[in-house]
Amino acid sequence: MLDDAIHARRAGRTDVAMALFQRVLASGGDHPVALNALGMHALAQRRAEDAAVLFQRAIAADPIAPDLWMNLAKARREAGDDAGEEAALNGALAIDQRHFMALVRMAELLERRGDEAGAAGRWSNVLAMAPAIEDRSPALESMFDHAQRYVIGQRDRFAAAVDRGLADARAAVGPADRRRVDACIDHALGRRAIYANACAGMHFPFLPAEEFFAREQFPWFAEIEAKTALIRTELESILTEDAGALHPYVAMPPGTPQNKWSRLDHSLEWGAMHLWKDGRRDEAACARAPLTAAAVEALPLSDLPGRTPTIFFSILQPGAHLPAHTGVSNVRTIIHLPLIVPPGCSFRVGGETRDWRVGEAWAFDDTIEHEAWNRSGQIRAILIFDVWNPYITPTERDLLRRFYAVAADSEGAPATALSISE
Repeated sequence: MLDDAIHARRAGRTDVAMALFQRVLASGGDHPVALNALGMHALAQRRAEDAAVLFQRAIAADPIAPDLWMNLAKARREAGDDAGEEAALNGALAIDQRHFMALVRMAELLERRGDEAGAAGRWSNVLAMAPAIEDRSPALESMFDHAQRYVIGQRDRFAAAVDRGLADARAAVGPADRRRVDACIDHALGRRAIYANACAGMHFPFLPAEEFFAREQFPWFAEIEAKTALIRTELESILTEDAGALHPYVAMPPGTPQNKWSRLDHSLEWGAMHLWKDGRRDEAACARAPLTAAAVEALPLSDLPGRTPTIFFSILQPGAHLPAHTGVSNVRTIIHLPLIVPPGCSFRVGGETRDWRVGEAWAFDDTIEHEAWNRSGQIRAILIFDVWNPYITPTERDLLRRFYAVAADSEGAPATALSISE
């Protein structure tokens, strides 16, 4: 009888099919397939309450079939019973927490109720499953668009409420003192990512992963900033006198596989003139920029034997973009002293983007993802050099110096793991 009923329904003989399903129940008890078919028929006739009773009986006979719970949820929804619909949807989700339509219907229900946080949470679950769905109808695309807008809107409204509630407390605290809390809250609100160190070489453990370091950690900044004009004049003279003074910063060996640096390989789009490189002083280059060399060498540079410091002029041509990348070691800290900065030149480290300003130095951890842009029609020029990470103590520095000295005198040192710079 059940097979005959199913065939009759497929053939469009609805009355015959429903009569056979009723006979199945009369002769064989609560069969879930028959009950479900009768419930769907009741729904089609807009008898939502009758349908709900039939679906409940079907669930009692087969409680682990999520589709029965979904049909009950639909009946409850058409009856205007929000609580009943929620209970039915929870029944489906208790069987499969990734049941796509249960998540969609729950998001819609919570949205109708005005539960913004709950609806945004469920819409987020729906969006998380979107990449796995390849064949999408226009209706499905529209639903995903709605989910995206709802989640963003709810997040923005919540963030605005948080900002209002914290405004007085934040105003009473200086920017430096609230910097980490701001980053923490912005991450919680989805407004920024938190970036970790990615060290391809020497990785010094247990250090704070700063993006931009506080100026107070480098009390000599004012000393080098005061010499900006002298340093810029030396650089401009070099650029005027000798176009060959610059060399491509990116120079990969032949046969290097295609990668994000390939566009800049052996290109003066990013050019450099080194005064020191990997701990070795270039006497000829320093002779061409003696005031610059003297100014920087008077600072507390990183000084690992055969490794640091590295000091160079960095030139970005108009329109240049340095792709997001990470440095090699967090033992050192990178200093930028901007010399020539037209409008439209910016630099991102982790979740913070800044514009260079002539004569204003900053320090950052280059093992945190960073990238640079020159969106202007002129060159951008800065002086770059490295100093010790301020969180490494004098005792630790002495031990690291000794370590590199011993490594230089020994055979079999793992070159990559001991690297400091690119």
